[in-house]
Amino acid sequence: MAKLQGFEFWRKTLGEARFVVAPMVDQSELAWRLLSRRHGAQLCYTPMLHAQVFVRDANYRKENLYNEVCKEDRPLITQFCANDPEVFLQAAVLAQDYCDAIDLNLGCPQMIAKRGHYGVFLQDEWELLERMVSLANEKLSVPVTCKIRVFKDIEKTVRYAQMLEKAGCQLLTVHGRTKDQKGAMTGIASWEHIKAVRKAVNIPVFANGNIHHLSDVERCIQETGVQGVMSAEGNLHNPALFEGRSPPVWEMAEEYLEVVKQYPPCSLSYIRAHLFKLWHHTLQIHQDLREDLAKVKTLEGLAHVSAQLKQRCQEEISGGDEKDGGLPLPHWICQPYVRPPPKPALTNGSCQEAEVRSSVCQKRSLEDSDRAAEGLSKNKLKKRSRNPNKNFCPELKPKYLKCEQCGNPKGNKCVFSLCRGCCKKKAFKEVADCPSHGLRFKTKADKRKAEEDQQEECERSEGSVTELDRNKQTAQVAAASCREQTEQTEA
Repeated sequence: MAKLQGFEFWRKTLGEARFVVAPMVDQSELAWRLLSRRHGAQLCYTPMLHAQVFVRDANYRKENLYNEVCKEDRPLITQFCANDPEVFLQAAVLAQDYCDAIDLNLGCPQMIAKRGHYGVFLQDEWELLERMVSLANEKLSVPVTCKIRVFKDIEKTVRYAQMLEKAGCQLLTVHGRTKDQKGAMTGIASWEHIKAVRKAVNIPVFANGNIHHLSDVERCIQETGVQGVMSAEGNLHNPALFEGRSPPVWEMAEEYLEVVKQYPPCSLSYIRAHLFKLWHHTLQIHQDLREDLAKVKTLEGLAHVSAQLKQRCQEEISGGDEKDGGLPLPHWICQPYVRPPPKPALTNGSCQEAEVRSSVCQKRSLEDSDRAAEGLSKNKLKKRSRNPNKNFCPELKPKYLKCEQCGNPKGNKCVFSLCRGCCKKKAFKEVADCPSHGLRFKTKADKRKAEEDQQEECERSEGSVTELDRNKQTAQVAAASCREQTEQTEA
């Protein structure tokens, strides 16, 4: 059967999906995908998987894809991050029988993607991306798709999309934010960029960004002309977004926990993260239960804290004591979280003061803790509390050298100049030691050989003693026989 392409693939394989759940690291796992499908989602993506790890680690494949096979979980697109055409192809071949398409992540803006050199940090390497997409399109039995972020310049974004289409991309998801729009500086996604891309290509396009309610989905489709709309943050705070409902939080939390029990295993960290998202607004009021939710170590413990939050909300409702959280809806109703606009900030430590840029994609400057510590994120404030001398100035951060094989940070004292994973593989193959990574393959091999030599020496020694005993016994028997013959002769 010929591989479906473009709009034919979208119509026949994806069922003309319009409501799409985004690939989310550690968040779009099987249980969450099934919950979202129950409430209107028509297409889901797996979490982003690391292609190189997927190729070399059988357990990683089982835990992240093979063990999550479920007939209700289709259509499904598996997403990989990669920076090597051959590695991307190998990973895709291993995954293609378990999904309906393979997606290449070209949109992740996080620091781990920068260090690993993948995601949005490949968007300027068009020749590499063209080879990756064209090779996958040629060799795979399922279509290859891409998820990108935009450039500031609309024309460059259009040329970027056209290059990917020409290389063999059969469906394109466009996140209308730039590489720098993330975290506190997320800002507003540009639907103008998405609209321009949609007009310029002849493949289906999904839009991503600014989706908080079903009305946003309909408006986005009308304004941009895209075939579908993808939601990430909106879906995490309200899994019923695509139904156009805003149910009580406990309804979604309880249903999710039931799905988790029905389709194990599911990492406890994933479940905890989902409950934090669902109960986000309520936990701003009931801080004591926030601490409990962070500390419990079992699924039953998480369910118990969720039940306590439900009880407190119902007591507020019955008592008419509704706490005002400054939200459009009561805090116990599923609703989006809108990040506050960034504050004008001062740079940290010894860095020079920077001009405050008006653009929404400005990176947040870091404030000095003695002057305005509230300018730091919660995570950085925790680090500052543990280490008061911690400096967050990017210019003063250590520069990580890359592993020669995979691009991840290498060990500073590694004898092979590799990261630990690559070093372990090489040291095992060459029977070598790497003290920096605590690898002792040569030492252990020498120790085993010494033990074997000692055992052989012991066996030889025992053999010599046994031979002497046999010779002695033979001599004694011969002497006894001689005495008997002598006695018979004399008689």
